Amino acid sequence: MVGVGTLVVTAYALWRVVETARELDDGEELSPLPAPRAGARPHLVPAGPAPWLDPDGRACPATHPVKANLRSGIFHVPGGPSYQRTVPDRCYLDPAAAAADGLRPARR
Repeated sequence: MVGVGTLVVTAYALWRVVETARELDDGEELSPLPAPRAGARPHLVPAGPAPWLDPDGRACPATHPVKANLRSGIFHVPGGPSYQRTVPDRCYLDPAAAAADGLRPARR
């Protein structure tokens, strides 16, 4: 059932792309984007390293040493009792970044 829904959504999206292209071929122009509101702040992407990276096997890069297991919702910091044997799903920049993603620190 999910496959049929995915197929229908994909077909609809393709149909919309083709219809838009036809409209443009007929000489119509796309309407311009609205002007930003006075005093509106632009969307800013934070500068700096990503809060998490994918691990390289069992190891995390030196820049992102906090290991996280997403199934358990727990993160492990270097020097912790379970750190060496933890197989991470993600590697976080610091404990605050892991906690911001809803993970909790290991109890032991």
